[in-house]
Amino acid sequence: MSGLSFQWTASENALALPVAVLLPLLGGCAVLLLRRNANVRDAASLVSGVATAAVVLALWPVVDDGVSFELWTWLPGLSLGFSLEPLGLLFATIAAVLWPVTTLYAIGYMRGTRAAHQTRFYFYFALAIGAALWIALSGNLITLFIGYEVLTLATWPLVTHQGGVAGRLGGRTYLVVLLATSIGLLLPAIVWTWILTGSTEFRAGGLLAGEAGPTVMTVLFALYLFGIGKAALMPFHRWLPAAMVAPTPVSALLHAVAVVKAGVFAILKVSLYVFGLDTLSADDIATPMMWVAAVTLLAAAVVAIRSDDLKRRLAYSTVSQLAYIVLAATLASPIAAEGGALHMVAHAAGKITLFFCAGAIYVASGKTRVSELDGMGRHMPWTFGAFMVATLSIVGLPPVVGMWSKLLLLQGTLDADQLLMTAVLLVGSVLALAYLMPIPVRAFFCPARAQAASGEAPRTMVLPLTMTALACVALFIGAEAVIEPFARTLELP
Repeated sequence: MSGLSFQWTASENALALPVAVLLPLLGGCAVLLLRRNANVRDAASLVSGVATAAVVLALWPVVDDGVSFELWTWLPGLSLGFSLEPLGLLFATIAAVLWPVTTLYAIGYMRGTRAAHQTRFYFYFALAIGAALWIALSGNLITLFIGYEVLTLATWPLVTHQGGVAGRLGGRTYLVVLLATSIGLLLPAIVWTWILTGSTEFRAGGLLAGEAGPTVMTVLFALYLFGIGKAALMPFHRWLPAAMVAPTPVSALLHAVAVVKAGVFAILKVSLYVFGLDTLSADDIATPMMWVAAVTLLAAAVVAIRSDDLKRRLAYSTVSQLAYIVLAATLASPIAAEGGALHMVAHAAGKITLFFCAGAIYVASGKTRVSELDGMGRHMPWTFGAFMVATLSIVGLPPVVGMWSKLLLLQGTLDADQLLMTAVLLVGSVLALAYLMPIPVRAFFCPARAQAASGEAPRTMVLPLTMTALACVALFIGAEAVIEPFARTLELP
C-alpha cells in the first residue's frame, strides 16, 4: 500500500471469485434473519446487492490476469472451479449491478401491491443472483451445469410466488421445460464432450477443435443449443411466456438480470470455448442452428405484435431478441460474437426498463393491456419516456446502445457471407418497431381513456426505471469501453 492506493494480491483476486458468489447467499440469509423488521430486511437486501456489485466491478482491472479458483477435483478433467475472463465478467457485471437496482424497484412494487410473503421473495431473489454469478464465473462445463440447475430451482418459487391456478400452471411449465432440456440434452452433451476430449475445461480456440468429424460436431452443437433452454429457442421457449404469471420484478429478473442472460451467455461461452469459431465455421456445423435462431427471431416477433397483454408482448420480444444473440454465435464470426456480447448488455438495460415500466403502469393504474394505455403518457411522463428510450434500444436506433450491438451483428452477417441473415436481422428490427413503438405513441398522443392513471408509481419504482433508461444512453457513449476487453480475446483486427 502506498498513500491511498491499494492493489489486491493474486491470491486475493482468486478469492474474490467465490466471495462474489457467496455474498448474495449471505444476503439471503440476512433477509431471513431480519424478516420481523421489513425496513431492515429490505435494507439488508440492498446492501448485499451494492456489496456484490462492488466486488464484481473490482475484478475488471485484473480480468486479463488468468485468475482462477479451484474448489474440488473429482476425476481428471472433472472439477469444480471458477475462472475470470471478459465474457463471464461481463455477464457477472450485468447481474451484480442490476441486482440492487431491481431490489429498489421491488421494494416499491411489493409494497405498492401489498404482496404477501415478501421475505421469501427477497430470499430466493438473492439465491438466483448467486446462481447467476456462479454461472458467469464458471471455469468449466461441470461448474456451469451445476449453477444452471440451481438457477432454475431458485427462480421457480419466484415464478409461482403469487399462487393460484395460473401460478401453479406457469411454474410447472417453467420447471418441466428447463429441467427436461438441461437434463435430457445439455447434460448428455457435456458427457459426450468429456468422452471425446477427457476434459470439461473452457479453452481458448475451442476444447473440441479437431476431436470429431462434422456430423458429430453438428449434432453436438444442436444438443448444446437446445439443451440450454434458458436461451428460449423454439420449440423450447414456452417456459418464458408461461413465467409471466410472476410479479413484475421477477419478470425483470428472468428477462434482464439472470435467467435468459444465463442462457445466451452459456451459448456464447460454449460456442467460443468448447467448439471455437474456426470449428463452427468449418463444414457448415452451425448452419442448422442458425436457421433455428432465424425462425425464432421472426416468429416470436410476429406473436409479440399480435399480443395485447403488455407482459406477454414483452415476453415474446425477449424470445426474439435472445435469438439475435444465438444467431451471433452461429455465424462463427468474431465481429458477430462481439455484437452478441454487446447485445447481451444492451438487451439487459433495455428490457429491464420495459418491464419496470410495465410494473409501474400496473401499480399506478391497474392496466395490463396495450389497448388500455391511450393517453396515459400525460399522467406518467417519466414512465413512458423511459419506455420510449428502451424501445429505441431494443429496435436498434440512436442514441442508445442497441444501435451499436445491432450494427455489429449486421457486420457479422456480412463477414460470414450470410446475406439472408442480414435480411432476417433487418426484418426483425422492423417487427420490433411494430410491436414496441405503438405503446409510447398511444400513451402520449391518443386521447385519454376513462380511469387513466392519476400520476406516477411510487418513487422507489420510478427512480430505478429512470436509471436503467439513462444507462441505455450512457452505454451508447461508452459501448466501446464495455466491449473492448472481450473484443481483445477474439483478436479482432
